[in-house]
Amino acid sequence: MAKWTPKHEAPEPLEGPVVATITGGTILWFVLFVVQVPFYGWFDDRDLTWWVWTCLAGAGLGLIGIWYVRKRDAAIKRHEAERTAGTAGSGAQAPGV
Repeated sequence: MAKWTPKHEAPEPLEGPVVATITGGTILWFVLFVVQVPFYGWFDDRDLTWWVWTCLAGAGLGLIGIWYVRKRDAAIKRHEAERTAGTAGSGAQAPGV
């Protein structure tokens, strides 16, 4: 069996409002958890309590995700600032000095 190789390169990753997207998703998971808590007895009677706890886990993992994407965004901005400062600084110096 021959090994599969891609015929073209992978596309560039999409960059967008990542922090806002993760924050919105986290808020959504937490709202779903809060909405389901009053009906915990109904979920318990039908052995569906995992729905409630899944929403809480989604909110908790979303908090970790918010922390991660904020650090990532700051690192990307810091790298871009260093790169532009390095490019601007190298042109100001005379060659051979």
